[in-house]
Amino acid sequence: MIEKLPGFIQANRSFALRVQSFRHFLFGSFVVRTTDWMDLTLLNWLVYQWTQSPVALGILNACRLLPILLCGLQAGVLADRYSRKKVLMFSYAGIFASTLFLAYMVYADFSIVWLYVLVFARSLFMTVEVPVRNAFLSDLVEADQLPNAISLQTMVINVARMVGPALAGWMLLKMEAPILFVLIGLGTLVIMASLNGISVEEEKRVPIERSVKSDKSDLKETFQYIKENRLIVSILLMAVAPMVFGFPYTTMLPLFVEELMGMGPDGFGLLLSASSVGAIIATLVLSVKPPSHQGKILIFSALGFGLFLGCFILFSASYFLSIVLMLVVGFTSQLYRTTSRITLQMQVADALRGRVLSIALMDRAYIPLGALLIGVIAAQFGAMTAGLFMGFGCFAVTLLIVWKRPDLWNT
Repeated sequence: MIEKLPGFIQANRSFALRVQSFRHFLFGSFVVRTTDWMDLTLLNWLVYQWTQSPVALGILNACRLLPILLCGLQAGVLADRYSRKKVLMFSYAGIFASTLFLAYMVYADFSIVWLYVLVFARSLFMTVEVPVRNAFLSDLVEADQLPNAISLQTMVINVARMVGPALAGWMLLKMEAPILFVLIGLGTLVIMASLNGISVEEEKRVPIERSVKSDKSDLKETFQYIKENRLIVSILLMAVAPMVFGFPYTTMLPLFVEELMGMGPDGFGLLLSASSVGAIIATLVLSVKPPSHQGKILIFSALGFGLFLGCFILFSASYFLSIVLMLVVGFTSQLYRTTSRITLQMQVADALRGRVLSIALMDRAYIPLGALLIGVIAAQFGAMTAGLFMGFGCFAVTLLIVWKRPDLWNT
């Protein structure tokens, strides 16, 4: 018995370090997404106030998300090749420097074209951060704890999604935009300090043969792996409708708030926070009971997302009903998103996790494509038509995908 004590003590010490590291990870996730949502709220509101153009909003968010299409796969390779902690540190350093420069550009009243350029450049660092942080989670917990860990992380992110827009909307009434950008940049230093407190044994991950494999062979292996896994293909296809038609609502919300509801930045932040409350409820449900029929939940949540988003536009004249519907929009959209991520993470081998996640997370790049389309429709036919196209387009295209991929129903 005495001989077993050192091993017992070491095991408990290792467990304590894992718990502490996971807490640091959750705190960092909260700060990351809070500052990200503050940044998104601030940029969308500023650009719309400067231009009064829904197309300009689409261009802005294209600059935020198109780097995902250009560099998302390479970010996944970095997550599988190198220390995920070090890659995250590098990306946060880049985000910090570029955010401070963005504050200066807004203060000095640079042309909006230069704003687009800097947002695009800063998004290159953000493109690296997202898949690496998601893959890093698997280094902190055991495989059987991963579904609950993903749900907890998602819940924390959605608390940040609730806090960030409301905080940004309130602070916009109290201070100038450049100062707010500086505060957002300083938040990145807090994230780096939190990340520095994480201790992880990355040897548990089976690394790529770094000196032998090239990026091209890494990606070829990844695409072959995805091709052979029918469930992963179905999940990736399922993302088209919600991401192209549904999720651009966060981009177009300043337009809907001002033209359909006659509200200001505080109302804009309040509606985004209402959707975050719904998202938090969804992650709480999933953390209590992980999904057992993932395919059916994916289908119903995507259909509900489109349906309730369309109803939000239809009943936008009622302030109270709009808040309730936005809460349900947040619930259904996050139910879809989290179920998709849990199902994917449980299916993927750890040596390929970063690369497969980077491809799955590229669905975020569908948002600017949808935002540009919605922006053009809004400019030509008005905000009401654009909003209805978003919601009921999501519903109709989801039905089409389910008809073409009936196997998803039985997953």
